[in-house]
Amino acid sequence: MSKMPVLYSFRRCPYAMRARMALLVSQTPVKLREVILRDKPVEMIDASPKATVPVLVLDDGQVIDESLNIMHWALGRNDPRNWLEAKELVTAIVAEADTDFKENLDRYKYPTRYDGVDPLEYRAKGLLFLQKLDGLIAGQGQICGSRPGFADHAVFPFVRQFANYDRIWFDAQSLPALHIWLQGHLSSDIFGKSMQKYQQWKTGDEEPVLGA
Repeated sequence: MSKMPVLYSFRRCPYAMRARMALLVSQTPVKLREVILRDKPVEMIDASPKATVPVLVLDDGQVIDESLNIMHWALGRNDPRNWLEAKELVTAIVAEADTDFKENLDRYKYPTRYDGVDPLEYRAKGLLFLQKLDGLIAGQGQICGSRPGFADHAVFPFVRQFANYDRIWFDAQSLPALHIWLQGHLSSDIFGKSMQKYQQWKTGDEEPVLGA
């Protein structure tokens, strides 16, 4: 019997969230090692020296340490909800979320990490992307169609993070379709399973199976 892949994850990391959701929806069993970022296990650093979550170590020793690559690997094995449809639009939206929007999110939420940053300026820039999403969702229900797909689950954790930083301000914005979309994903079965709490993994500990 082949060994089960091992996933190093941190529950509140948006990158790890989207990887976990793809693994769950693809029905890919993995052993989960919950990481505390200030106390990273040496096994994770040995597998991926960049030492950022998520890191997936396959049963043959191959390491996948980028969240989008983990998503594609999992869904390439099994894609029961057809997340990989509408590839061209998905690629463009996810790329914008991972570059411009993530940059604006970081400078809005963590302005002291950067020199001369006005967080409200970057909040306004981030809002432009949210307005773009709102327009896409208003016409079809989800970002790239009527059903939740790859783009929704790849982008949603970062929209959630942006919204939660100042929820009163976010809820006051005129983003009617996006508000409904966000609440739908927050209450989805796949997100609920992905956010199950686990104890920090230490060398020698048993590894729970993700979602079990």
